[in-house]
Amino acid sequence: MTTSDFRVSTHKRTQFISITSKITGIIANNGWRDGVLTVFVPHTTAGITINENADPDVARDMETFSDELVPQSNRFRHSEGNSDAHIKASFYGSSVQVIVRNGKMWLGTWQGIYFCEFDGPRDRNVYVAFTG
Repeated sequence: MTTSDFRVSTHKRTQFISITSKITGIIANNGWRDGVLTVFVPHTTAGITINENADPDVARDMETFSDELVPQSNRFRHSEGNSDAHIKASFYGSSVQVIVRNGKMWLGTWQGIYFCEFDGPRDRNVYVAFTG
């Protein structure tokens, strides 16, 4: 297994950022050819997901829906006031796996990988591991 990591800077409380091109560059720079890629977010108020990457309205709709589904609220008991972010992060999850074939992620035509911020703005870490 080989690994890489990078930082993501977010600019608002809830934000979905495509990190597909960043990961594509990591694969190319490391010469990873055939295997399985794991993308992991080591944060309890952020997540990772695969979804449509062609229309930016999809990411905006996901941001809006996430906030409507679990709004920030003072009814939560967690003293930091970010329980909504913890809940959203659990819904989306902290990792995804993608097959890499011939040096390229084997995603669907419209798919991309998104970093999901739920407690921003912040600077975050993303870890990438390749087993080939």
